[in-house]
Amino acid sequence: MSKKQYKKKKSFWNRIRFNYKLLFLNESTLEEVWSFRISQLSGFTSVLLFACSLIAVTAIVIIKTPIRNYLPGYLDKEVRNEIIRNVLRADSLEAALQTHSLYLKNMSEILAGDIVPDSIPYPDSIDFINANYDIQRSEYEEDFVKAFEEEEKYSLTGLTANPIATEGLFFYKPVNGIISSHYDKDGGHPGVDLVAAPKENVLATLDGTVIYTGYDAEYGNVIALQHKNGFISIYKHNEVLLKAMSTRVVAGEAIAIIGNTGELSTGPHLHFELWYRGESVNPEDCIAF
Repeated sequence: MSKKQYKKKKSFWNRIRFNYKLLFLNESTLEEVWSFRISQLSGFTSVLLFACSLIAVTAIVIIKTPIRNYLPGYLDKEVRNEIIRNVLRADSLEAALQTHSLYLKNMSEILAGDIVPDSIPYPDSIDFINANYDIQRSEYEEDFVKAFEEEEKYSLTGLTANPIATEGLFFYKPVNGIISSHYDKDGGHPGVDLVAAPKENVLATLDGTVIYTGYDAEYGNVIALQHKNGFISIYKHNEVLLKAMSTRVVAGEAIAIIGNTGELSTGPHLHFELWYRGESVNPEDCIAF
């Protein structure tokens, strides 16, 4: 660095550090009222600190107060949750409206004599679980079943009364919860009650098709799924049903939200039933809760 450049740099540094005195005088008496000294460097530093403080205070006010809700593109957590609940309610109301519309249409046709009551396939209650829901087999499946039955004709495993075909099936837990009431077929409780956290998702235990959705005075919002090998699973006392009739679902997919609906419910829980070929089975024999 040359001597000229050194002097220029030193001169710049001295200039920004040079103190200026600002005086406030009484105009009448020319008496000094107030004064202070400030340099260019300290003035710039003060302005920078003030700007940073202003930005920090503004950010804290926006984050910690409801003012943030007025920012474009921002939605509060409560607002988002309310939107989701409204969407679920709208979907449930739409499904209920379709069910009631079909019911009224069937009733009007029955009263007009245009349709025989027993020919209506749409279920109006949960009594449908006593029906036979075997899936129609194809010609290939019929041949396979006949060949298998011929091979197993003298097998001792065929002596078991009403065996449950669970081989190769993995049952998902319908909800992560604690069993509050166990299976008691003779006592009129053909399922298990599972207590879980509020708003917990209810999951499909197997791949299947929704064969019933509706509201029952005793059991609240009910949804039922038909699975392969003759299984039917029923989920009761739900807060909201997420699937419509005839919808295909996969194992582990959310189909409802746990709730406390129906006269027989004493708190938020899921009543889960598992049926096999028209007979109720103990879910604890198939699922590790």
